[in-house]
Amino acid sequence: MKVAIISDIHGNMQALESVLADIKAEKCDKIFCLGDLAMAGPEPVKAVKLIKKMAEDENFYLIQGNTDEFIANYSPELKEKIASNFPVMAAALENDVKIMPEKDIKFLKNLPKQLELKVEETKILLVHGSPRNNGENIFPDLPIEKVEEMLKGVDADLIFCGHTHIPCGYQTNTEQTVVNDGSVGRPFTSEPKACYVIAEFKDKKFNIMHKFIDYDKQKASEILAKRPFKGSEKLAQMLINPELRHI
Repeated sequence: MKVAIISDIHGNMQALESVLADIKAEKCDKIFCLGDLAMAGPEPVKAVKLIKKMAEDENFYLIQGNTDEFIANYSPELKEKIASNFPVMAAALENDVKIMPEKDIKFLKNLPKQLELKVEETKILLVHGSPRNNGENIFPDLPIEKVEEMLKGVDADLIFCGHTHIPCGYQTNTEQTVVNDGSVGRPFTSEPKACYVIAEFKDKKFNIMHKFIDYDKQKASEILAKRPFKGSEKLAQMLINPELRHI
């Protein structure tokens, strides 16, 4: 069985459509989506609408990301809290909530935070950040002890996560595999291609592959730059050059 794992779409329809076309070409049997569908992207409403439609398929599995939760539980107090460290993201969130239909906000609110699944003989856990917090980062180059600490109490063989927008993977001393599948719509890699994972299951084993997909970054950037919140131009340029996030 072949499974595609996608995450962190952030309203980038150009990236999402390119990845979905590749998933179709790969003839994947299932899709797991790890959340962050809309916030601070070029076309958040369109992205949620498409994912909602896909979620009607029994072979599509979806959990809530931390920014989905922000949209679902928006308040002026939450906006101010985010603005203290990330003013552009707070402005984006405010506008996302303004343009998002109420039914779609409710859809995001009702998504599960985690899902436990079984593919053939492999126990799988889907999380957004880490098993203990949807905003916790599983970055590359973490000490393996830190990763194992995050997995305490988890009996899954294979854990898929996103959130950091940087793909990586770990094999723990407890023989558990952790895979961060990067980001479809807001990659933070040096070459900002959309990224997703293909997991192939056969004979009680699995094989993991990250795929990097070209998409029309220029068009996505232009659409995002025109969104009416302060800082949209900076976020738009980050789609072209992710290093700008450090400035």
